[in-house]
Amino acid sequence: MQVLSQEVTAMSDPEEPLGPVDATRIPRFAGPATFARLPRIDEVPVGARAGGIAVLGMPFDAGTSYRPGARFGPGHIRASSRLLRPFHPALAVAPFEAKQVVDAGDLALNPFDIEEALASIETGVAALRSEGLRVVSLGGDHTVALPVLRAISDEVGPVAVVHFDAHLDTWDTYFGAPYTHGTPFRRASEEGLLDLHRCVHIGTRGPLYSAHDLHDDAVLGFQVVTADAYEIRGVAGVVETVRRRLGDAPVYVSVDVDVLDPAFAPGTGTPEAGGLTSRELLGTLRALADRDLLGADVVEVSPAYDHAEITGIAAAHIVYELLAVMASR
Repeated sequence: MQVLSQEVTAMSDPEEPLGPVDATRIPRFAGPATFARLPRIDEVPVGARAGGIAVLGMPFDAGTSYRPGARFGPGHIRASSRLLRPFHPALAVAPFEAKQVVDAGDLALNPFDIEEALASIETGVAALRSEGLRVVSLGGDHTVALPVLRAISDEVGPVAVVHFDAHLDTWDTYFGAPYTHGTPFRRASEEGLLDLHRCVHIGTRGPLYSAHDLHDDAVLGFQVVTADAYEIRGVAGVVETVRRRLGDAPVYVSVDVDVLDPAFAPGTGTPEAGGLTSRELLGTLRALADRDLLGADVVEVSPAYDHAEITGIAAAHIVYELLAVMASR
């Protein structure tokens, strides 16, 4: 451990961010098991991490309605992030130099009491934000987006949400339960957490329960950009629609990995055919580089259904893209 700690990429100036382990000196299959082999939050003084970004694991899947296993998503994403490199050429930014990025570990969440778990997430995110950190969450199922939005909205008021998902996640209830991975954005809208004129779903597809689902969704504040829009208008056309919808509002980004086609993300709980490619998703995220991202999540990675780390690698690159977008401002 002494040798590894000496090889952490730190700038000569002690005021510069503490970066990840140097992959040219420590093999990628060694070193810390943090996201992108970044420093742990306890390795960076509180004052030095203010204004930075925390990667926070939320190992929780008690809200799933089909395949379980997303509680193991944070560890899988971290393991799949070892190959990430420090410079983002498309945005011309080195995110780990531009911002202090730390791995805040995993929250300890009650797997048997959903409301208690949601309260723990809200408290944990609020604590990090009180230090001046923005949070990128590693899910976990999509239920975790609700308490994150509660923490952010409590601080800044209603926010715009860009929601990448095969599904709307604005349904009312499953089996009478109000808090599930299919209901977070209905609850968020009902609780006044969302800017009802600035929210958008991207990548939705597949069957619905009824035509009324889309009516409810519009009332709750969302515009829908389906997966088919990428075939018709391309990434540039979708981006134009999204930017027009957002205006200059601050943004929260929520990415359910099932927005990707199962060819690109088989390891997820509710896969749907006909989804986005990895390139389309990353390109759309990249177009948010001039926006004020308040936070983000990447959810629904279920490692038991993954193979060759296909889903984990996609998720790790999505997180990296989000970090680069945040750092580019």
